[in-house]
Amino acid sequence: MGVKDLIITPVYLGLFTLLAYFLRPYVTSKATRKYFLPALWVRFIGAIALGLIYQFYYDGGDTFNYFTHGSRWIWEAFLENPLKGIQLLADNGSYPRTPETFEYSSRIWYYGDVKSFTIVRIVALFDLFTLHTYSASALFFAVFSFSGQWAMYVVIHKLYPNRKYLHIPLLFIPSVIFWGSGILKDTITLGALGWLTWVVLNVLIIKKRRGLSIFIGLLAAMLIIQIKSYILLSFLPMVFLLIFLLNMSRIKNRAMKIVLMPFLLLIVSGLGMLATVYASTDEYNIDNIAQRAAVTSYDIRYGWGARTQGDGGYDIGVLDGSWQSMVKLAPQAIVVSLFRPFLWEVKNPLMLLSALESAIVLLVCLRLLISGKLNQIFKDPFLIFCIAFSLLFAFAVGVSTGNFGTLMRYKIPMIPFFFTSLIVAMSNKKAFKTWK
Repeated sequence: MGVKDLIITPVYLGLFTLLAYFLRPYVTSKATRKYFLPALWVRFIGAIALGLIYQFYYDGGDTFNYFTHGSRWIWEAFLENPLKGIQLLADNGSYPRTPETFEYSSRIWYYGDVKSFTIVRIVALFDLFTLHTYSASALFFAVFSFSGQWAMYVVIHKLYPNRKYLHIPLLFIPSVIFWGSGILKDTITLGALGWLTWVVLNVLIIKKRRGLSIFIGLLAAMLIIQIKSYILLSFLPMVFLLIFLLNMSRIKNRAMKIVLMPFLLLIVSGLGMLATVYASTDEYNIDNIAQRAAVTSYDIRYGWGARTQGDGGYDIGVLDGSWQSMVKLAPQAIVVSLFRPFLWEVKNPLMLLSALESAIVLLVCLRLLISGKLNQIFKDPFLIFCIAFSLLFAFAVGVSTGNFGTLMRYKIPMIPFFFTSLIVAMSNKKAFKTWK
C-alpha cells in the first residue's frame, strides 16, 4: 500500500457510505436500521486492517499475491491493450496459456490454480474502478461480504424478530470481520454463503420472491464451487435436512408422522446425495475426500502452512487418508475448530482474538448445558440446521488443517451459524411460528 491508497481509498469510503445511506431505507426495518451502517463500516476497517497486518506483520501473503503478483498484470494488460485485459478477465486460469496474453499470464503466480486465479480476476475487475489500488479494491470485497451477511441477518431476524443480540453473531464477530472482509477467498465465499442462506430461508420458510431467490442462489452456489467447493458440499446436505425437518414439523398427526418419516427421510437423503455428488469436483470427489484431507493437513501442518502462518500447529491424531481415520478423529476435530486455540496456546495477537472468541463459545455452551436450555436447539428445525452445518464444517476444517493460523481463516463460514444457534437458544422464547 502506498500514496495512491491514501488518495483513492477515502473517495470510495465516501461513495460507499453515500450509497449505503441511499439503500438503507429499502433493505432495513425499524429494528435493524441502526446496525446497517456500523456493520458496513467495521467491514471497511477489517479490510484495511487485514492489508496492514499482512504488509507489516506477515510481510506479504495471499492477499498481496492476488494483487501484486496477480491482478497487477491484468491491469498492465488493460493499459497496453484493453482487448488483452478482457481476454485475461475471461480466462479461467487453466493451462495452456493463450499466446496473445502469454507475456502477462506468465507473470501471474496463481495462473494454473483455477480457484486462486478466480480471486485474481475479481480483484482485477475492481482494479478497473480503483486504478489498481489495493485498499480501495479491498473495500469492494468488504462490500460484497457485507451484502451477503446482511441478507442473512435480515432473513433470520424475520424468523426471530424478538431475539436480542441477534446482530452480534451475524454482523459483529471480530474474527469474521477481519478474515472475511479483505482480498481473500474467504471474503467472497462468506458473502456468497450469506446470500445462499438468504435464498434457502426465502424459498423454504419465508416463501417470498422465490424466482429471484433461486436465481441469486444459483449465482452464489456457482461462485462457491469455483473457489471453495467443500463449503457447498457441507452446506447442501444440511439444506435437505432442513427440508425434512420442516415437513415433519408441519405434520400434526403423530401416527402419520411415524408412517411418513422413513419415506420423507429416504427421499430427502437421496436428493441430498445427488445434489452433493453433482456439486462435487474431482478434487472433492466422495472417493477422494479422505485422501485429500490427509494431504492438506500435512501440507498446512508441516509444509507451506508452517512457513507462511507461523501461528503454531496442532495435532489431533494420525490421518492416514482413510475414512476410518477421519471418523475416528471427528470429536477432536470438532473440539479444535469450536474451542481452540485455548488461551495458553496463544502466540500472537491474532491468535488471542480467536482464543477469546473460543473461550466465549465454550462458556456459553457450558451455561446452556447447565441451564438445560441446550435442548431448545433441538426443538427448532432452523437451529438444528445451524448446529448440523456447524459441526460438519468444524469437522471438515479441523481434521484437514493442522495449523491454528490457517484454521482461524478456514472456520469463519460456520461461526455465524453456530453463534446464532447459541444466541437464540439462550432465550426462553418459543421457536418462531413461520412454519407452524
